[in-house]
Amino acid sequence: MRLVQVTVPAGKREAVTSTLDADGVDYVLTDETSGREYTAIVSFPLPTGAVEPVLDDLREAGLERDSFTVVIDAETVVSRRFEKLQEEYEENEADTDRISRDELTARARDMAPALVTFVVMTLISTVVATAGLLVDSPAVVVGSMVIAPLIGPAMATSVGTVVDDEELFDRGVRLQVLGGVLAVAGAAAFAFVVRWSSIVPLTATEVFAIGEVRERLSPDVLSLAVALGAGVAGALSLSTGVSSALVGVMIAAALVPPTAVVGIGIAWGRPTAVVGSAILVLVNFVGINLAALAVLWWQGYRPERWFKLDEARAATAKRIAILAVGLLLLSSMLAGVTYSAYRTATFEEDARAAVSAEIEESDTRLQLLSMTVQYEDFPIRRPTQIVVTVGHPLESDPPPLADRLRERVRATARPPPLPPLPFETNGDVEVDVRYVALDEAADG
Repeated sequence: MRLVQVTVPAGKREAVTSTLDADGVDYVLTDETSGREYTAIVSFPLPTGAVEPVLDDLREAGLERDSFTVVIDAETVVSRRFEKLQEEYEENEADTDRISRDELTARARDMAPALVTFVVMTLISTVVATAGLLVDSPAVVVGSMVIAPLIGPAMATSVGTVVDDEELFDRGVRLQVLGGVLAVAGAAAFAFVVRWSSIVPLTATEVFAIGEVRERLSPDVLSLAVALGAGVAGALSLSTGVSSALVGVMIAAALVPPTAVVGIGIAWGRPTAVVGSAILVLVNFVGINLAALAVLWWQGYRPERWFKLDEARAATAKRIAILAVGLLLLSSMLAGVTYSAYRTATFEEDARAAVSAEIEESDTRLQLLSMTVQYEDFPIRRPTQIVVTVGHPLESDPPPLADRLRERVRATARPPPLPPLPFETNGDVEVDVRYVALDEAADG
């Protein structure tokens, strides 16, 4: 529920009260004595979904845009006329929780913080996220998401588009670009300091083996669902007037950690190693903006002035098309990673079968103790080496298996009808055989 207060200009009192009566709104009219051009203040409670249509009716009746208007939450309203109006909107309106266009714009402006605050909070959240990734602490990474101020700029961009507010749109775009650059630069600078001060004395290979870092090196198509879900949730939380704090954490979860991984890759001199994370960041930015924009337009938010409707519709359609094309191109890369992961699992299964068969054919006394596959993991998982540990009888020398295993593994057939990926190099995989002497008598 909302309580609306509007200043009534001279000569508009009758038009305003007649409009409210026609809409079935219960109101209180008081004289305005400040000596300015306003003669009265009208206060009236409204269901949340009724605020925008009633204000539009008042403006059509002659209430000026510059009239002083305040919309605040109302905890309780005791009025039979209000209850009747609320019932009518619950019956006729598809979304009674949808806030008005003016509230939406005001909330979007408030959610996009001042520049200094945005810069400081972005850098702090990035540093915390980088530290959490390097110490492999999910709790610290989650903490960085809580303080990241990233939901505001994304929502400001979408709201500015649908209501044709270019100033709000430009502000949102600038803050998103600035936030992305600051996050990467801040993460790279912090990671560079901790690397060269030996606080984290790890090689690049060791850093990229950390669980929290490794998870974001090769994102798959499920990451797209996270981005779109965050955008939809952000738009719905904004348009219904509910708290956006938890949704902000979800949006930050999609943006902050992969951005920090990009900075870590730069600091450790392996920028090509984090291509997957960079793609993930772009997918998340584009997906969040696309989903939020589509949801707000679907909910019916339009510019206040009718002659701006065509302009806003054209701008929205153009931006949705651009974002959709960009997301499609980026998602194709994620699809490639997903397909590669499937081929990786298939390759390991086939390689293990080939190794087991070769060992058994060579000598039934041999045992396959373990087999591990090493990958070039950036950004596509590609097998480079197979390490096979073979147990042989203590009284006999181990047979030379490396060449035969290598040929057998390289000849491993890929399952039809799926074609090989253009970047697959299974034919170049090396096989390293290690032997362990087994005392069968002792085992018995």
